[in-house]
Amino acid sequence: MTEFFHALFNNSFLQLAMLAGITSSIAGGIIGSYVVVKRIVFVSGSIAHAVLGGIGLFVFLGYHTQSSFFSPLTGSLIVAILFGWIIGAIHQKYRQREDTVIAAIWSIGMALGVIFISITPTTSNELTAFLFGNILWANHFDIQLLIILDILIIVTTWFLHKRFLALCFNEEFALIKKQPVKLLYFILLTLISLTVVLFIQIIGAILVVSMLCLPAAIANFFTSRLSTMMFLAIGFSCFFIFFGLLISFHLEWPSGATIALVSTLSYFILLPFKQKFIH
Repeated sequence: MTEFFHALFNNSFLQLAMLAGITSSIAGGIIGSYVVVKRIVFVSGSIAHAVLGGIGLFVFLGYHTQSSFFSPLTGSLIVAILFGWIIGAIHQKYRQREDTVIAAIWSIGMALGVIFISITPTTSNELTAFLFGNILWANHFDIQLLIILDILIIVTTWFLHKRFLALCFNEEFALIKKQPVKLLYFILLTLISLTVVLFIQIIGAILVVSMLCLPAAIANFFTSRLSTMMFLAIGFSCFFIFFGLLISFHLEWPSGATIALVSTLSYFILLPFKQKFIH
């Protein structure tokens, strides 16, 4: 423990990792709470895997055009928002549940990504970074993006929280009250998409759902009030990241996988006590 704290105060990589964890926890705690109560957990998972298509396409275009615009981050942002909107459009127009669209979105994104990556030389590093991430790779630019995202989410939810609340708990009632349900839904999906993409930079696509949704799900064990749930989710997320980094530091395990393992084990340990906590 002492060795870890010594490294934390003296190692800039570990300091940036902790800062990335704290800033990502704010975004994840707020958006993850909406995702959990709206019961669209797998929307975030679908977006996380579907953006492989954007990664692959922009890596392919960047290799052949040598343009800095075609970066993996730009591609993932564009495709994440696009697929999020597609999910929303299908849900709104055809009144289908989001999970009936997830398989198609997930498959087409992954398929396109694999194709573009397979025909582009020297892309193994981009693919590895996308799939597994590494919070220890976080840099000042990542921190700046996360802070901007936190500000955007806080401001948006400050003004739209009551409307998001109606959208998440009773969409039909919100329609009766003449709330702009379609617009609110697309705003929420956009925020989810942005959060997923920035989380991918830190923890990877495979594990992003665990850090976006599990802290909020555990927070829901302790309260049914959404605003309280958000604060608890932020706290749990920070806790999981700290202890995940602590364990990975001492055991030399991959940081992202260790953080996800800590959050998942915590969920299953606390799950039997869910009803007791609520009452």
